[in-house]
Amino acid sequence: MKILLVDDEQELVSTIAERLEIRGIEAHWFTNASKALQSAESVSYDIAVLDVKMPVVSGLELRDLLHKRYPDMKFIFLTGHGSEEDYRLGTVDGTCYLVKPISIEILMTKIKECLSK
Repeated sequence: MKILLVDDEQELVSTIAERLEIRGIEAHWFTNASKALQSAESVSYDIAVLDVKMPVVSGLELRDLLHKRYPDMKFIFLTGHGSEEDYRLGTVDGTCYLVKPISIEILMTKIKECLSK
């Protein structure tokens, strides 16, 4: 399983990646959408965990870009500043939406649920 993590909070995203890797999951992390898109061109990710609020390209916009190119990729959103509109847009297709701070066990559970759909 390969996971793409994108969050503009470097310490948070690197920590999540480290904790996933301890649990045997290959996780690549980025702090912006352009580097994530570039990586997705050469790595086949099973799931992307995206921060909703990021500068330049939001997590919702990044999901749309990734989904067009990789329709089998699954998505989970993370947010610390979500709105009802973000929640509605983020969950319109059944995508999981988690509020920060998150427990790594809850994220692991949601990853497994998301991949089993």
